[in-house]
Amino acid sequence: MASTSPASPDAVDLLILGAGSGGYAAALRAAELGVSVVMVERDKVGGTCLHYGCIPTKALLHAAEIADQTRESENFGIKATLDGIDMAGVNSYKDKVVSRLYKGLQGLVKSRQIEVVAGDGRLTSPTTVQVGDRTIEGRHVLLATGSQPMSLPGLEIDHDRVIDSSDALRLDRVPASVAILGAGAIGCEFASVWRSFGAEVTIIEALPHVVPLEEESSSKLVERAFRKRGIGMELGARFESVKSTDSGVTVSLEGGKTIEAELFLVAVGRGPVSAGIGYDEVGVAMERGFVTVDAEMRTNIPTISALGDLIPTLQLAHVGFGEGIFAAERLAGLNPPPLDYDGVPRVTYSEPEVASVGITSAQARDRGYDIVDNTYDLAGNGKSQILQTAGAVKVIAAKDGPVLGVHMVGSRVGELIAEAQLITNWEALPAEVAQLIHPHPTMSEAVGEAHLALAGKPLHSHS
Repeated sequence: MASTSPASPDAVDLLILGAGSGGYAAALRAAELGVSVVMVERDKVGGTCLHYGCIPTKALLHAAEIADQTRESENFGIKATLDGIDMAGVNSYKDKVVSRLYKGLQGLVKSRQIEVVAGDGRLTSPTTVQVGDRTIEGRHVLLATGSQPMSLPGLEIDHDRVIDSSDALRLDRVPASVAILGAGAIGCEFASVWRSFGAEVTIIEALPHVVPLEEESSSKLVERAFRKRGIGMELGARFESVKSTDSGVTVSLEGGKTIEAELFLVAVGRGPVSAGIGYDEVGVAMERGFVTVDAEMRTNIPTISALGDLIPTLQLAHVGFGEGIFAAERLAGLNPPPLDYDGVPRVTYSEPEVASVGITSAQARDRGYDIVDNTYDLAGNGKSQILQTAGAVKVIAAKDGPVLGVHMVGSRVGELIAEAQLITNWEALPAEVAQLIHPHPTMSEAVGEAHLALAGKPLHSHS
């Protein structure tokens, strides 16, 4: 293993390689605690989430929601017509949202006297990073180089007809038709956007369900909603090949089925950005491209830690925030509690949305729990009927024990997951939640109703 000799006295306290969600969260918290910080970033502070992921995609999804509401306005007694989708205008709105947040983040970083060094950084020792001609030394180095879109072996992304999520965000038109490989959050969100904008969409997923990491009942509700929206789905289908044609692409599946489309979006996940940055040479332990860390995000080298999409935890921006705060506090000498990844809320912002926290019923059984559950249909929820959304809230609890997981499907259910996060993380009993009176009419009542039923006293449901 490479030398782990201490940094020189004039070294910065914390040297961060990468200024995405995890990196800048660590920098902000460390600076708050009086730690001197330098961040090295080759692109922009804010990383994938702010510039190429969470924020711009959610802006597109909101524009898509407005398109749907305009198209369906007669259902509410409003006469309106949708003349078309102006992608230049949509992209301008999206870019303005990103720009405002980026400007605010830059101001925040500057106000905490954090130096940002622009350029490609390379780890050159356990305490140094090289950026161009400059060598920066840190008493501790935090690796936060994030992730990038992945593909499958032999599937080449040409960024023209075969595209990744970053390409999809830059499109200046609504494609007539799209085939999407992968039914995780990225695939389902783009499917939702493009369908709302008028494209013909087909999702291809090797596993039996969309959003396959979610509770199976949630997946089935999304599939039902997608079918109603006219989104095609090839589930349990394996990709074989894609070929360019005069009008787009032909996607071939195992078994001989083919799908014609203008574009082919590869949304099979994101992989760590770890190659060619000096990690191997310095001796940082890695597996499948991910940096190996312990429960406190320490690598095998005492002066180096890692976080975010670079380590094999949940690839979510808010996980990066939490890991960044944890790493900064630990390096500042505090003793923060370890992160509980089961307790992290997860949201897919398609229409309908999918939100969950805690564990699924299958995971609960695998861990030896004897469980009880209740599913409250949003058909019985007043606000959901006003919004004309379908879906459900499912609560899973240990028999005679606390709530283990909450799983929701429906428009805007992502806004409900914070309460569910408190319920699961504070290990509340269903009967304790049932005592809480929820405001009427709100969608949050559905959370209360599910717990009322699980406590044996249903109100607006039969069980």
